[in-house]
Amino acid sequence: MTEPADIPSPERVLDAGALRALAHPLRVRMYDILSQFGPQTASSLAQLTGESSGATSYHLRALAKHDLIREVAGRGSARERWWERPRGSVSFTNPAVMKTPSGRAATQVIMSEFLNRRHQQLMRYVGDSIKTPEDLYDAAAVISSTTIRVTEEQARELAEQLTKVLSDASDRFRDQEGEGVVPFSLRVDLFPLPPESN
Repeated sequence: MTEPADIPSPERVLDAGALRALAHPLRVRMYDILSQFGPQTASSLAQLTGESSGATSYHLRALAKHDLIREVAGRGSARERWWERPRGSVSFTNPAVMKTPSGRAATQVIMSEFLNRRHQQLMRYVGDSIKTPEDLYDAAAVISSTTIRVTEEQARELAEQLTKVLSDASDRFRDQEGEGVVPFSLRVDLFPLPPESN
């Protein structure tokens, strides 16, 4: 059952079992495809990932076992099941789980795979835009970065404001369909810079 679009879903903090289930490169990739492009079958995920449908089917069942994904009600057949990622934001960092070596390792795998995939998408967009520069100027996209000097309290306040912008946009546009509607990636990075090494 899909939640009404006007009711924001609370953030789900993944428990140890869900984190361990997700901590596999192919599972992170499949989970992110479901997040970005909506419902898929094992066959369509196989085409998108270059894996066999047997492998994607196996990994879909592992994700579903921990409620990371669910079967789409009323769609598909016994042979061709459709899967979706439930609505709402998900936190891959669980303070209780991070106290254990296995919890930290699972979180590291998930975050590394997820951010690597998103970075590859950004770099592919930049590369394609440079090949066709007229598209770069016409695109409704922003790639911007700045360095600011703030206190920890100011950084927390800014993080809350940015998170609200992302959450509001997600609640408003996640399920939008129609002519001209395409998936966009909306990403915010805010973190203290490490000291420069000599």
